[in-house]
Amino acid sequence: MSASPRIAPANAPYPPEIQARFDALMPPGVAPLVLFRTLARDQRLFARFMGGGLLDKGHLTLRQREIVIDRVTARCGSEYEWGVHVAFFAKRAGLDEAQLRSLVGGGPGDACWEAQDALLIRFCDALHETCDIDDALWAELRAQFSEEAMLELLLLAGFYCTVSYLTNALRLPLEPYAPRFPS
Repeated sequence: MSASPRIAPANAPYPPEIQARFDALMPPGVAPLVLFRTLARDQRLFARFMGGGLLDKGHLTLRQREIVIDRVTARCGSEYEWGVHVAFFAKRAGLDEAQLRSLVGGGPGDACWEAQDALLIRFCDALHETCDIDDALWAELRAQFSEEAMLELLLLAGFYCTVSYLTNALRLPLEPYAPRFPS
């Protein structure tokens, strides 16, 4: 990644609405993400982006959500977003080093996965490869997830594909605390 992004992030002082959102999103003492500060250049785009995040309590567990986010961002090559999610959520989601390595360079058949985790990885891989879910995989997913959870899975995967497009095309530098893809 480049040391400087293609579009410079906004700098403080931020408009009050944006500062309030940063204060709500970021842990105390942690600067707003470069991605957030870049989008903050335009209050409308920032608000629309923040409205689609799906990091609230929904139909998925934290672990399910993070497996999907980490796999989608890894498959899309977004080391920036993968690293941010690993830094903030991997431990709380119960993802260990073997699983993080697998999410980047392995697959659903790796020994580190339970059946439902592997099913989520297959879901992400199918969307990445074909932009679709075949009937057999859909039936397996529906046996585990409600219709509302299925909608959330699809929206989550699509949102983090969009995030990956942003972070990659903007050439955002990695956050200093975020891990890199495992080698």
